[in-house]
Amino acid sequence: MVMSGLREGAAASPADQLTTTPIAGHLGVEVEGIDLGSDHSPEITHALRSALAKHQVLVFRDQSLTPESQQRFGESLGSLGRHPYVEPNAAHPDVVDIITNPDDTSNFGGGWHTDVTFLAEPDLGSILYAVDLPPYGGDTLFASQAAAYDALSETMKGMLDGLHAVHSASLQYGAGGYSTKASAVATAAAGEEGDSVHPVVISHPDTGRRALYVNPGFTTRIKGMRKSESDALLQFLFRHGVREEFTCRVRWRPGTAVIWDNRSVMHHALHDYAGHRRHMRRVTVRGTRPQP
Repeated sequence: MVMSGLREGAAASPADQLTTTPIAGHLGVEVEGIDLGSDHSPEITHALRSALAKHQVLVFRDQSLTPESQQRFGESLGSLGRHPYVEPNAAHPDVVDIITNPDDTSNFGGGWHTDVTFLAEPDLGSILYAVDLPPYGGDTLFASQAAAYDALSETMKGMLDGLHAVHSASLQYGAGGYSTKASAVATAAAGEEGDSVHPVVISHPDTGRRALYVNPGFTTRIKGMRKSESDALLQFLFRHGVREEFTCRVRWRPGTAVIWDNRSVMHHALHDYAGHRRHMRRVTVRGTRPQP
């Protein structure tokens, strides 16, 4: 267990006041001593938002969240969003129950992606809580797109600056899309939300740190390039963005909650528990239009 160290007389940032344990080199910490169901003071909220921007993935163990308390906690971080293709909780429309049944051939959130980048204003982040877990498997992988950008050559960074990419829901939610096979998805409706165009490299609104902003789940092409050029560059960025050194792995336990920063990470929910049920509960915090 570690607490971020400070030089004597140095000013502490809100994130430095949290007791954290790193889980990987570039992103991810376990946060101790906070009850997400009740700790909603402005000081705690400010510290968590600062920690999220800094560490990108926050893991909280031994939580006891009801749909109501999880929603209240999400609202302390910002306005909540709703997924256009997933049926919400009947009693709590800002809450989504993500259930993978034993006979499902795929799971919601499988494959590397950044949430709902097909929207003009994608989510800021998500709060995912483990309700019912399989006896094994079901971990979630995260990859820092800020670390991935930092590792690029200056020549590649210069080429990417100013490029824009098209993001579409059709890859996942169109006819035959991967996510249409998941129990959590209410309907397949390709293109209902339209396509959105975002910069290939964005700046984090809180820190200014730059990050790649393309993902294999929703990014279809780079504007202004021939298809062969776009495909080649995107495939390179997709592979580069999930290199092992940029990742962390969260092993779920009952009562675990995770918050991730959708502006700087991709994630991948593993489906390696066929024949078993997995029930997660999620709320999402609305974001703003990504900026270069």
